[in-house]
Amino acid sequence: MEIFKEFIFENYEIDNNICDFVEECEKVLSERFKELNDISQYNQVKILKSMQNHKLQATDFNWTTGYGYGDIGREKVEKIYSDIFNTEDALVRPNIVSGTHAISLSLFGILRSGDHLLSASGKPYDTLLKVIGVTGDEPGNMMEQGIKYSEVPMVRNEIDIEAVKKAIQSDTKVVMLQRSTGYSDRKALSTEQLKRTIESIKNFAPNIIIFVDNCYGEFTDITEPSDFGADIVAGSLIKNPGGGLAYSGGYIVGKQKYINLISNRLTAPGIGKECGLTFGITRQILQGLFLAPKVVEDAIKSALLFSVAFEKLGYECFPNYREKRSDIILSIKLNDPEKLCEFCRAIQFASPVDAHFTPEPWDMPGYDNKVIMAAGDFIEGSSIELSADGPMREPYYVYYQGGLTYYHGKFALMKVLSNFKSKNYIDI
Repeated sequence: MEIFKEFIFENYEIDNNICDFVEECEKVLSERFKELNDISQYNQVKILKSMQNHKLQATDFNWTTGYGYGDIGREKVEKIYSDIFNTEDALVRPNIVSGTHAISLSLFGILRSGDHLLSASGKPYDTLLKVIGVTGDEPGNMMEQGIKYSEVPMVRNEIDIEAVKKAIQSDTKVVMLQRSTGYSDRKALSTEQLKRTIESIKNFAPNIIIFVDNCYGEFTDITEPSDFGADIVAGSLIKNPGGGLAYSGGYIVGKQKYINLISNRLTAPGIGKECGLTFGITRQILQGLFLAPKVVEDAIKSALLFSVAFEKLGYECFPNYREKRSDIILSIKLNDPEKLCEFCRAIQFASPVDAHFTPEPWDMPGYDNKVIMAAGDFIEGSSIELSADGPMREPYYVYYQGGLTYYHGKFALMKVLSNFKSKNYIDI
């Protein structure tokens, strides 16, 4: 549309060649977009039906004070989450501060001194390595408390199921699967791969507890890991399921006996799930959940568009745009620290909040390398909103994710390409 091209040139100095290039990239994706529409439509009605089944009503948005006794809204949220993820029980709380916290809470709630934790998807995300005790020397980590740990590397982006079976020991209590990529170059675990792995491990060792880190993966398909027999699944509300509206929080869904153990860790034995203030954000949690399928759809569409554009320009992308998505993250191999910084700065300048700030690499808590992060979000740290980040280490991957609307993501791509063109990194 000519008036749009005139507007972004006058206001952002993005020229017509870049607009035309992005629109050509968009044409490649019509079939992929149709697939995403179908997934989003299914999940939208699934969530709607759950809210109707549990008779969600306006009074559920009221809240209490103090201990949070009689918070019917809190109980309704957890019933809806349990229903959507096809589990026996759920713990959904605003005082779970991050995805790492939800994962840590789950593992500490279940594991005891002498138990063995096995990661079947290779090395976990950077922040979890400190929780386990693999890196750093944080007091209270798992190894310090006598919990044993080992991992099985993935082979050609696939879980080596036979190697996982061989690595299971007599004291192995939990097998952990990380669905998303973390700061790596592997692909996210597909629902098919999760299903195959979970079923194989359960057939081999029925008493093993299977835990899935579901961060960034919710509603990217019509099924979730708990549909395939995962005992515990956890994630963050300021990623996919919060739909950009949840102020904070995390969720843990799974078998009731494990949720009971985990809730005792969150509060105290004997208190468990019965207390816990929601601070009046039940409405935001559920409204965000209701919008989440469409928001996730648009985030993946944005990631696909970035992937087509950067592949056309000669960059390696994981996953590539032809491959099925199982999370919202796109990693682009930039091979240059300056390009990584410029990408993140362009994303920041394309944001609705804090667009006038310039991101710089910094020593972020939980990471061994400096990290540069761009996130001009309405909710600070909300990875379902437009954001990009990456550790300052070779080969300098940038990890792009989120975007509450596809059009915002599309504009952000134009801004990134415009910045790259001005630096002579690309020729369009």
